[in-house]
Amino acid sequence: MADILFVHNNFPGQFGHVAYELTQRGHRCAAIAGPLAGRVTGVMIGKYAEPASPAQGLHPWARRVETDARRAEAALRIGGKLQEQGFNPRLIIGHPAWGETLALRELFPDAPQILHGELYIPTEGGDIGFDPEQGPWTLDDRARGRLVNLTLALPYLEADAIVCPTAYQAASFPAALQSKIRIIHEGIGTDDIRPDPAATFVLPDGRELGRATPLITFVARKLEPFRGYHVLMRALPQVLAALPTAEVLIIGAEGRGYGFRSPPPEGWKQQYLDEVKDRLDLSRIHFTGKLPHAQMIRAVQASSAHVYYSYPFVLSWSLLEAMSAGALVVASDTAAVREVVVDGENGLLGDFFDVDGLARRLIAACERPADFQPLREAARRTVVDRYDRTRLCLPAWLALVEEMLPR
Repeated sequence: MADILFVHNNFPGQFGHVAYELTQRGHRCAAIAGPLAGRVTGVMIGKYAEPASPAQGLHPWARRVETDARRAEAALRIGGKLQEQGFNPRLIIGHPAWGETLALRELFPDAPQILHGELYIPTEGGDIGFDPEQGPWTLDDRARGRLVNLTLALPYLEADAIVCPTAYQAASFPAALQSKIRIIHEGIGTDDIRPDPAATFVLPDGRELGRATPLITFVARKLEPFRGYHVLMRALPQVLAALPTAEVLIIGAEGRGYGFRSPPPEGWKQQYLDEVKDRLDLSRIHFTGKLPHAQMIRAVQASSAHVYYSYPFVLSWSLLEAMSAGALVVASDTAAVREVVVDGENGLLGDFFDVDGLARRLIAACERPADFQPLREAARRTVVDRYDRTRLCLPAWLALVEEMLPR
């Protein structure tokens, strides 16, 4: 059995099920993580304090490098303490996006590294410049986006393997790194997340929403243009006018999300709500904020249609979970969504910017639910056949770990 070190700012992140299974197999596991990280049973964890903001006067393009270097230093100190306690990893599994893995080769030079390949930031063909409403993108903007890769390039160059969850994410990496890439998704617990036509979602006023009521759901980590919140809000006046009994659940927190652009003073949520509120019955739109996972799943199970829109970017777990729950997914025809959703086969796809098209698809889904039952069933099969955690993804991850552990 071996010592295995996990490194992730938000541990367990993508590594929770792998870490737990390795402890069950007798490996001794530890994690280096940021201050808000969670825990996995059996895994020792060392947390560092979030670095102070970069000094004033630092070049704006270098601010992220400064912060990542501070995290790298903190991770090195925690690794040194683990070493003093007799913990000497024979394998490191890390997420390099926050800088913690930058210097660990100096401390553990013989430990192979498997790094999570979330995205090598593209400045063409990705999210930068995708939405004209968030532009125009200047040469300086694109250069700033490119420099996000600065503290990713060294860890990926030195990695022994890079694990990307989707083909879209793998394709974002330079040709020089492609030979290291394995495509292994973290996986979805399809045995737990499954269709339940009797599921209901209880509103704060005690009302229960279920399949008897046309229910549209939307889930995003943050309510922001990056995940299509503005497109949904602009479609809702048409949708609610055509469906007088429909209700809408908008699940997600406020604040800055993935995008490079900062929210306006009133926040993204309020900006786009203000744009259409005079044409909406606000009593039928329910902003829940962030929900416990089980409640979010119940909402999706009860839905008539689930909206998932995104700029070209990494695929959200929430999309695959909705499909596993048998939801009718109404999604944007963007990468990496089209890698999973095939229009008319296991969901409905439309142009990201076509507000009228989104409204039409949502109205049809709510007016003729029986017509779309085959798509719900196909969505479930897609996730079971390609993204099941227990039978597919976790075994693939564990096989890679065994391959990389020094004999």
